[in-house]
Amino acid sequence: MVNRQMIDNKLGLLAGYIADLIEIQDMAQKEYLADKKTQRYVERTLHLAIECCLDIGNHLISDQNWREPLSNKDVFTVLEENGVISSVLLPSLSKMAQFRNILVHDYAKIEPDIIYSILKNNVTDLQKFIKEIDKALKSL
Repeated sequence: MVNRQMIDNKLGLLAGYIADLIEIQDMAQKEYLADKKTQRYVERTLHLAIECCLDIGNHLISDQNWREPLSNKDVFTVLEENGVISSVLLPSLSKMAQFRNILVHDYAKIEPDIIYSILKNNVTDLQKFIKEIDKALKSL
């Protein structure tokens, strides 16, 4: 059975991370690139947000006995295969999983310009994930 309390807790954390990112989305790129503390804050907040998405996905996959994902990226593919997330959102979430691996394993290669672009253009994908999970939970 889906542990709704755990999912709701993760969704709450995710919503908080999104709110934190939205707070600084209006920062000018020049200012962002000159502020290492903010860069690290954004990197870590994005990492935590992606981890929430993966935790939620893995829980649903396990609970519903869907096929085991081959990777973090595949978590989102399994969710899409089972109608939890849309095929429109899948590419963005797959890129997030790949990005998470860079944040965790190749952190020395992180390019601040790319993080800034993600901050400006991709936070809405996290919001869409919340909406699609909420919708899917009504039918599980």
